[in-house]
Amino acid sequence: MNIPLPFLQAMGAAPPGGAPAWVQFVPFALVLGIFYFVILLPMKRKQQKVDQFLSALKVGDRVVTSGGIYGSITEISDQGVQLQIADKVRVRISRTAIVGYQGQDPVSTEGQS
Repeated sequence: MNIPLPFLQAMGAAPPGGAPAWVQFVPFALVLGIFYFVILLPMKRKQQKVDQFLSALKVGDRVVTSGGIYGSITEISDQGVQLQIADKVRVRISRTAIVGYQGQDPVSTEGQS
């Protein structure tokens, strides 16, 4: 069976004597590799750092929330934290709303651009 060359090229086949088909996938693999090392790996490391910070919170820590509220932790549960923000004023917030300790750079920068 003799298939014309333009038809084979239109179907994606390599021309006779040309580069193998797997060479077409090399640029795609390179883009995926760059995407992983430039974007995904740093995001994963940052998320691990935030998770470690949130799991290390304890009663008495002075923290800052993503809304800018300063307070001292008075109670901790699995999902929430109770902050004392003034005398006899306590609020319950999500653990993930805490972005850092008072006086230090934020660990989580969700609200910042």
